[in-house]
Amino acid sequence: MTGFELDPRIAHAATLPGEAYCDEQVYSREMDRIFARSWVGIPPLGSEIGWVQPFLLLPGALDESLVLTRDENGEEALLSNVCTHRGMQLSCEARSAKRLRCTYHGRRFSLSGALEAAPGFEGAENFPSKSDDLPRLPLERLGPIPFTAVAAKDGFEDWMAPVRLWMRGLCLDSLRLKDEETQRYQVAANWKLYLDNYLEGFHIPTVHKSLAAALDVAGYETVVLEQGSLQIGRVGPGEPALPLADDHPLAGQHVGALYFHLFPNTLVNVYPWGISVNHVNPVSAAQTEVIFRSYYWDETLRDQGAGADLHRVELEDEAVVEAVQKGIRSRLYTRGRYAPQQEQAVHHFHRWWVTQIQ
Repeated sequence: MTGFELDPRIAHAATLPGEAYCDEQVYSREMDRIFARSWVGIPPLGSEIGWVQPFLLLPGALDESLVLTRDENGEEALLSNVCTHRGMQLSCEARSAKRLRCTYHGRRFSLSGALEAAPGFEGAENFPSKSDDLPRLPLERLGPIPFTAVAAKDGFEDWMAPVRLWMRGLCLDSLRLKDEETQRYQVAANWKLYLDNYLEGFHIPTVHKSLAAALDVAGYETVVLEQGSLQIGRVGPGEPALPLADDHPLAGQHVGALYFHLFPNTLVNVYPWGISVNHVNPVSAAQTEVIFRSYYWDETLRDQGAGADLHRVELEDEAVVEAVQKGIRSRLYTRGRYAPQQEQAVHHFHRWWVTQIQ
């Protein structure tokens, strides 16, 4: 793996080389230096009381075994799903439970992670200690949308602050997940390539004819944020628009969509009907799983405007991204250039990536 350099001046800068999207050493470094230190989305916990729900955090990438719990008092926790004795996985399926029990040697934990019993450890000195409880991860939310981090470099509110500013006055607390609409897409491309495509509206007129018809392409705008970026999709009269408050930065404007990217891999797409959260999860150097979850505050607007037909737009994007993944492996491709007026968010993302990976 070679070093990566990127000119901070977009008009002078060359894009990342193909190696950044294909090299296995780069991918491994990303897992340790980026994803293990970042806030990432997790599956929502059901509403059941006395419930455990195991899952892997970023399968194929971090592969961290975790379990979401809710005890009989309704208290939630996000815990390591690995016994602190010999590393046995504790829970293998979502189910009702009053505690977590290791089926290897019988150690028991409360749904908050505290060690309750450890058969066979009579006479062990300085036992139990805090390290015998299950490690607990932070569980944070944007409205009902959950996130966690293994070892975050930044606090959740610092990471989420720009989104809260630009979503001021919108009804986050009224959002309701329609879990049956959750979509999982397998994309034969590096996770960064998927994001590169998302981060510019440059391709909308040529790739997304239906979306281009809904948006005012000439009024499309990119705002660079400290922890990501925002793309503003304005629409014409008669198209569904966001109900923006008088103190919103875009008050009085006809906005059909706000497209947020939060480093490294979270996309929060705000439409008149609600929010589509997309988790762009790396699986391997050349494979990505993208999870779409839909949260509604007005289902009647679902098939109108910029937020309509998201499945079609996704398939159009995947076709482009997968073709690029094949192209950048060419021995004849080195590095491209950035379109200064169109690819500010791509350049910003790449500069952040370089600082993390070096």
